[in-house]
Amino acid sequence: MRKRNQVVLTAVRKEHGTASATPTENIPRVLERVGVCFDTRDSFLSTLPFSMNDVTAGSENELQAVVAGSRERVDLPLVIEESNYFTNMIRRAEAGESPRRVVTDLEQYLAENPSGIWENSWVRFPRSRLSPFALEVLERDLLADKRDPARGQRSDAGRFVRQEASADEMLRVPISYLIKLALADLIGSQPRLPEIVRQTGIRLLEHYLNDNTSPETFSFNVVPLRPSLGMGRAIARESGIRFLMSQFLIGYANRVFGLEEQGQTAMTYFAPHPPVRQKELNDLVSDSFYRDLFMSPCLSGWDRGEEKHRYMQLCHQVLSRSQLNAVAKLRDAGIITNNLVVLPNLSNISLANNGTHISLGSRRIGAAMADAGSGFNALHEKRLGDLAIKISEHFLPLFVGTYSAAPYRLAFSDFHPERAMGFLPHELDYTHLRMLWRRWRTKADLSVFGQPMTPFGPERIDRLISSLFGLRGDFVPDYRLIDYLACLLSTERSPALNGQPGSHDRLRRDLADMGVFDEQMSVYLLCKLREYGKMGFSGFEGRYYSLFETFDTDMGRATDLQNLVTVLAYLFIAEGVDHGHIPDTPPVESERRQIFFGAAIGIPTFFVRRDTPNQFLKKILSRTERTRPSRRYPGYLRVYNREYCLALLRLIRDEGAGLVELLGLAATLDDLEERLHDPRHSALGRLTNGILGELNATSPLEADSRDFNCAAERYYRTTLRRRHMAEAYGFLEDSCRLMELDAARGDSGLRQALGTILGERPSGDLLRRARRELLEEQGDTATLIQAMNLLLLSVFHDERRFAAHTTTRSDSINAAPVHRAG
Repeated sequence: MRKRNQVVLTAVRKEHGTASATPTENIPRVLERVGVCFDTRDSFLSTLPFSMNDVTAGSENELQAVVAGSRERVDLPLVIEESNYFTNMIRRAEAGESPRRVVTDLEQYLAENPSGIWENSWVRFPRSRLSPFALEVLERDLLADKRDPARGQRSDAGRFVRQEASADEMLRVPISYLIKLALADLIGSQPRLPEIVRQTGIRLLEHYLNDNTSPETFSFNVVPLRPSLGMGRAIARESGIRFLMSQFLIGYANRVFGLEEQGQTAMTYFAPHPPVRQKELNDLVSDSFYRDLFMSPCLSGWDRGEEKHRYMQLCHQVLSRSQLNAVAKLRDAGIITNNLVVLPNLSNISLANNGTHISLGSRRIGAAMADAGSGFNALHEKRLGDLAIKISEHFLPLFVGTYSAAPYRLAFSDFHPERAMGFLPHELDYTHLRMLWRRWRTKADLSVFGQPMTPFGPERIDRLISSLFGLRGDFVPDYRLIDYLACLLSTERSPALNGQPGSHDRLRRDLADMGVFDEQMSVYLLCKLREYGKMGFSGFEGRYYSLFETFDTDMGRATDLQNLVTVLAYLFIAEGVDHGHIPDTPPVESERRQIFFGAAIGIPTFFVRRDTPNQFLKKILSRTERTRPSRRYPGYLRVYNREYCLALLRLIRDEGAGLVELLGLAATLDDLEERLHDPRHSALGRLTNGILGELNATSPLEADSRDFNCAAERYYRTTLRRRHMAEAYGFLEDSCRLMELDAARGDSGLRQALGTILGERPSGDLLRRARRELLEEQGDTATLIQAMNLLLLSVFHDERRFAAHTTTRSDSINAAPVHRAG
């Protein structure tokens, strides 16, 4: 075993596209420093990073927020109508300085909203409704610097207070912050709350974030991924219970803070795309006013929230500018062949998308990094980590549509390349952009009498052409991955993943010079190295998940596969794959990522150079069936995406057989195979069927694009939200059963807390009796408070239960702050 793995670790640096090696170090020796044992095959597999009993997991979830109510009661339409922006628009129109249509379109947006749903609106409620502790939390969050209270309040503190005619001082806050205030109020309004529950609630306050348009939460507890705990299903269950707590807290705020009394009903749910009406509003207002309406004030999660707020405004400005610069790249690539273009809006709405990030940490690597005597340092972490990411990226098409999806309809009029292709010009090189655009047009059947046809620009003409020639547009499996800047293509001089310290800094500088990015922003990647020195743990964050249809079978299985791919990457590294096998040039990087983006669009084939320098990709293609030389592109192979995914599955089963058996993931691979062979079992298939049920249609292309996308939002807000709540409620019941067993075995603290919350009744009685009213959000407030107290106690119990399986050096690791480094 030891002899077979005598390979060297080579960090490859690119200078004008050529590779030069830095001093090398023996890979087995480096891996031995983190505890890998090469004595036997079994010991080797069981001691690899991210192998048996080595992995901890955390997740971050982004939710869609809405407020239901009339135009006269909800904050968003009131703020628009009361704004100087709206007043100035009216005056300019009356003076003839701007078209009247600009005002009438915005008035129509405010007046014509039959659903009464206002996406990402803030809420208003009397300050007097808050408990003293909740007021204390609010006052602290309004500080300019939470570590230096002497600096006083933020300069924008006044925007969170309104004086109403009733003389009550009204607070106005985003829903993301409302959830935190509700938790603080729950804690502060119960003087007899058990101390372990109170302290758990206080700890969880910082897990409700307020830094982007959407509410975000991150794991209440770090979860060890072990067969005895269910592997990936353990983090899925943690995410479900966290989602359920958010639903309970929103219901509490609606009642206790008087939102429902005042005609406002707040809701949160999983939805991947920016809402249709918010997109339409974005087209009617300036980019600055859009930021005022929707960019989070960053009250929670940051010591200097106002600075973070300015950073988020910068992100919006940079992404908006970046999309404009993408038009020039499309022209240079030959995709735009004349000057007839529809310029993207100066305000880009992509930050309003919602996804899930799953972070996996290695205890072995973390322990080696913490031990100054181990000989394993940040340089080794970076070199191995970047290489593991490059290997893992080849496997990402397995996740798209199978475990998560974001179904979306594009109309014919949407097929201006400068609109439809989103941020792809910054993610792929020109060759793959041209190939992808041609195949996408073919998939969408954008032709008339055999001639390619794309929209002209004027909406009336495009609608007429669409109707006359039956041009219906396209159905895209995961448009969130196209419409959002998911990753950045490296430059020739500054590859992001070459294993060299400072590679991201150099790439940011290059991209800033090109007008694509800003040096202050963190580099966007599909899979991101989480470095021990910055995060307190060493691992990787998967940032390619959109919407899970279920927690247990979708998110849980996806986490299993993410774990398996990660440990398999280290297996390949130990057995000889190095940076030289996957060169760090933009064409090679683009070549492997085009497969992922093609899967997101639903394009059935892709093309790879026959002489590709990517040796790892060649390894996969050697197992891929139905490949043939391309007739259109000489020197390229045509590959079916589905066959490529099946080849990946064979590769995992063949070369990772020992790891699959060790981790008990054979059923996960069987489930993956079923999803690949029968799309009805995939997340995409189930989500699409649910949306079609809302429309009473049999195919996405039967429906108008706007109708389909609005139906998707309605399905996510109603049916899917209820299903997620019901599934998570089952997790809570399971957790409470385990908790009561431990209490019965002699845990006096648990037994006493349960007695205070429930009296003499077991938790099962409360949860069974209250199940319907809690899930339908019709129960009394006292029952809701009991359920939340019980949930907080279960989080405390899980914290201790998980701690018995792992040790960490600080609560920051336990918190799994997957978002903090960008």
